Amino acid sequence: ALDYRVLTANNGEEAVKIYDSLKDEIDLVILDVIMPGMGGMETFEALKALNPDVKVIFSSGYSLNRIAREIMDKGCMAFIQKPFNIETISQKIREVLQES
Repeated sequence: ALDYRVLTANNGEEAVKIYDSLKDEIDLVILDVIMPGMGGMETFEALKALNPDVKVIFSSGYSLNRIAREIMDKGCMAFIQKPFNIETISQKIREVLQES
């Protein structure tokens, strides 16, 4: 709906594999704190190991809790709390993509 090409992963391990093989084509990653297998923090750290400049939006149904704050402190670009609507995610994506 926002005219972005979207890739999805079923779990953190798959997300890291996809990112590793297509990182030159991926401008932004959206992660959740609760993910099957490898959780959001582990996935984020694995992505940062592949590309220290990876742009990530962290999403959670919980407020900015301890885990979310820890990820933000480690360089995550933004946080968005669920549920969110198309306007909110669109604005957050634009903000992160415009940051250097």
